Amino acid sequence: MARKDPISQRGPLSGNNRSHALNATKRKFNLNLQQVTIKTASRQKIRLKVSTKTKKTLRKWGQI
Repeated sequence: MARKDPISQRGPLSGNNRSHALNATKRKFNLNLQQVTIKTASRQKIRLKVSTKTKKTLRKWGQI
């Protein structure tokens, strides 16, 4: 499974590690994916791996 949030379509970001000498090496900022059980309209439960920001939004909407 790719490290992507299926609801918000967010993926990993890229950037640089910086040393004290300001050397730049490429690195990847992965999402903090967590497993969540979501209730659907037909009272079914679906398990997904979503990012923490999406999890917070779903909790606000009452979907978790």
